[in-house]
Amino acid sequence: MAKIVNQGETIAAIATAIVPQQGSIGIVRLSGNQSLTIAKTLFDPPGKQLWETHRILYGYIRHPQTQQVIDEALLLLMLAPRSYTREDVVEFHCHGGMIPVQQVLKLCLELGAKLAQPGEFTLRAFLNGRIDLTQAESIAEIVGARSPQASQMALAGLQGKLANTIHQLRHACLDILAEIEARIDFEEDLPPLDKNSIIEGLKRILAEVEEVLATSDQGELLRSGIKVAIVGRPNVGKSSLLNAWSRCDRAIVTDLPGTTRDVVESQLVVGGIPVQVLDTAGIRETADTVEKIGVERSRHAARHADLILLTVDAQAGWTAEDEEIYQQVNHRPLILVINKTDLGKAELVEFPSRIKQIVQTIAAKNQGIHALEKAILASVKTQKIKAENLNLAINQRQSAALTRAKLALEQVQETIADQLPLDFWTIDLREAIQALGEITGEEVTESVLDRIFSRFCIGK
Repeated sequence: MAKIVNQGETIAAIATAIVPQQGSIGIVRLSGNQSLTIAKTLFDPPGKQLWETHRILYGYIRHPQTQQVIDEALLLLMLAPRSYTREDVVEFHCHGGMIPVQQVLKLCLELGAKLAQPGEFTLRAFLNGRIDLTQAESIAEIVGARSPQASQMALAGLQGKLANTIHQLRHACLDILAEIEARIDFEEDLPPLDKNSIIEGLKRILAEVEEVLATSDQGELLRSGIKVAIVGRPNVGKSSLLNAWSRCDRAIVTDLPGTTRDVVESQLVVGGIPVQVLDTAGIRETADTVEKIGVERSRHAARHADLILLTVDAQAGWTAEDEEIYQQVNHRPLILVINKTDLGKAELVEFPSRIKQIVQTIAAKNQGIHALEKAILASVKTQKIKAENLNLAINQRQSAALTRAKLALEQVQETIADQLPLDFWTIDLREAIQALGEITGEEVTESVLDRIFSRFCIGK
């Protein structure tokens, strides 16, 4: 994308999700030198409203040739440089639905605007110095956040908390590099290099890099969440467990074995972590063609889940069918859920000693759900994740760059310990500086920009 972005062009796109018969407002956004000209061509504000920056005008969008009214709308003006892209930005706030915004977008394109590529508005904000690369990525994470904690983490990134830390680390490396290069170029005019000071400085930088790197797993967990599969033989209460957990009737519950024929999904949040819960069909041998397909899908869901909730019936105990299912899923992290404990004693259920996490539930009566959530959090070791500690949760791209910086800094330390000449010190120090610069975008390639912004939605 970066290769073909022409910042001289005016771009336009629908900036809101459009669903037929839903949504009160639909927004068409323009950015570029012709934005205001296109707006004045299409928008007819009654009275003496002022076309000034950061004003909202009321009026009608008209076809430029026929003067037919397309929609009654609001027009928001944000002129350069006080806009998201630091270019002239105009937004038509139309009625919701598909037709008004599509008609307005079509007219904007006919008047010379170009359809924006995914993420092009944010890419222009980055290229024009409005935001850095970590803030651009945070914008995408806010849009895609699946829990309040993930949203707060992304907002901290948008506010520059990660960028500030990376800038400080990079500047500290640059200061050390300057000290070393000054001795290389002007050795006779300067006092000897304080080797111990350089070593201590590198240690401090490396410690901070490692501290930021340690947030990678937490950040990924809050962004992506975990997939949990409820598995077991028919009629042990899997669907009742899903309904109790999600607090709604997501799955059909009957006394007939094989009621659930397909995988039923529910999106939940547990301790700030997004959880995709899969209620699977009861796993058993069956001659029913449809049920057989459901059983195979259940096995597939179990194979790809991050965590298995193996559910058994307290009244029936651990059966041969339970053992067979356990052998199929015991390669995954697993919690044993002993359900229907009001009908049978959980302590009488004999199960493999390898299973360490056990939760008792009465799903039909909504009992045991809190204990189940605590067990899930314990299984992914996230009890210490708190929203206030998420200011520096990095993503995979940032983690890869920081890892390169860490290895380069460690190599500098080895070079010094081996008493190699100063020129050798600068090689890996420059590598660390470049890697840190890639995180914020101070040093970045077009291919990296393509990879980042192609994941954005059009209109953002």
